[in-house]
Amino acid sequence: MSADLLPTIGLEVHMHLKTCTKMFCGCKVEYDVRPNSNVCPVCLGMPGVLPVMNRRAVELAVRMALALNCTIPDLAKWDRKHYYYPDLPKNYQISEYDQPLGVKGYLDIETSKGPRRIGIIRVHLEEDAGKLMHAEGGGNYSVVDLNRTGTPLLEVVSEPDVHSAEEARVYGEALRQLAVYLGVGDCNMQLGQMRFEPNISLCIGADARGQPRYTPISEIKNLNSFRSLERAVDFEIARHREEYETAPADYTLEKQGKSTRGWRDDEGTSFLQRSKEEAHDYRYFPEPDLVPFVPDRQWVDEMRKELPELPEKRRRRFISDYGLPEYDAGVLTAERTVADFYEAVAGLVNDAKAASNWMMQDVMRVMNERKIAIAELPLRPPGLAELITLVKQGAINRNTGAEVFNKMLATGKSAGQIVKEEGLVQTSDESEIEAIVDKVLAANAKITEDYKGGKKAAFGRLMGESMKASGGKANPQVVKAILTRKLGG
Repeated sequence: MSADLLPTIGLEVHMHLKTCTKMFCGCKVEYDVRPNSNVCPVCLGMPGVLPVMNRRAVELAVRMALALNCTIPDLAKWDRKHYYYPDLPKNYQISEYDQPLGVKGYLDIETSKGPRRIGIIRVHLEEDAGKLMHAEGGGNYSVVDLNRTGTPLLEVVSEPDVHSAEEARVYGEALRQLAVYLGVGDCNMQLGQMRFEPNISLCIGADARGQPRYTPISEIKNLNSFRSLERAVDFEIARHREEYETAPADYTLEKQGKSTRGWRDDEGTSFLQRSKEEAHDYRYFPEPDLVPFVPDRQWVDEMRKELPELPEKRRRRFISDYGLPEYDAGVLTAERTVADFYEAVAGLVNDAKAASNWMMQDVMRVMNERKIAIAELPLRPPGLAELITLVKQGAINRNTGAEVFNKMLATGKSAGQIVKEEGLVQTSDESEIEAIVDKVLAANAKITEDYKGGKKAAFGRLMGESMKASGGKANPQVVKAILTRKLGG
């Protein structure tokens, strides 16, 4: 890709941490509750109140920073970031400015053009603001819900290493997957638990000293879906190109600086909100009511050792150790609980591919249909392993196994119990199956002639009729062998 007009994108990603209480007070972190019901003098910024640091939030933030290969400095301090919004009662936000708790990391992603490494500048903690809800239908008022004010918020700031809308989306997806894997956050974007703010410009060559030059940087605020992220970045790249090609001498970072833009998802367009603030506009100064965070090195090392196997490493292991296709491995490792379930089943049946097939075809289907997590599935790994074993041993065939699977979910009974009670044991008796096949051939003379006349698809129809005639109990391999022999190969 040419360096000229190369999209250059850095992302700021905010995510709510999975804590019971807020960052600096004891108010509950809850969603979809009565507006302004989880507030107190601390998160409302009343005079004379003092914040108290949430230890769990700090632990989760360090865990995420370590998983992003960041260095944990010897000291991180809190700062006040001053700005006025109606949903920020204190008129300042407690954040980490120049000494965050995680620095200089990276995240590897897999794109359609191959692997990419995205650098991480910093990972820092702060508190979220409230939520403004604007009147619909052109009303000229807004209402504010302050329940979200003070919610622990982790911000991950990337290097400008992203060069396309696809890479931005994949990076966002990978970051969410990592946070959920670690138990750092649920990242439910419908609840506002994860938000993206890409900073977009184009490289327009180099100056006389060989330093790269850029178009103005535009930051798109508060994108709350991967689709919106990809579309917004795509739109901004095209807008930058058009603006630059119209006036190359004027459309530069030096002349126009930075801007903040909003995104109209229904129209697929961005719009100017304001010129972007610089650090001095926020009048940062150290938070006087909170001590700095000084991590114990042994504690950090223990946290690093306790990190689980991360998604990308696990995906590669599923491919190399279990021989799974890339697609299957990607689906099965998308969520940690699903990957754990799969590995438990594969270990019990000692057949990685059979376990994968059942997970992909049956378990995931039910999860999608019912919109449930695997923890809510009324079936545990030993139960699924018993069913797979019955199929592998030839006690029942695969089609019957699928029916048994559904009955297990509906009744809570084991596979063995259902097979025994309903007399579903598969028969491999050749004389019994041959008699069934003879009746099918006699009743389907036209299909038989079609097959002998070269219509190979007719064989599948005869197989289906034979299995149906046996009540699904005949061993399909025996049925196939007998049909092949009787039809002359």
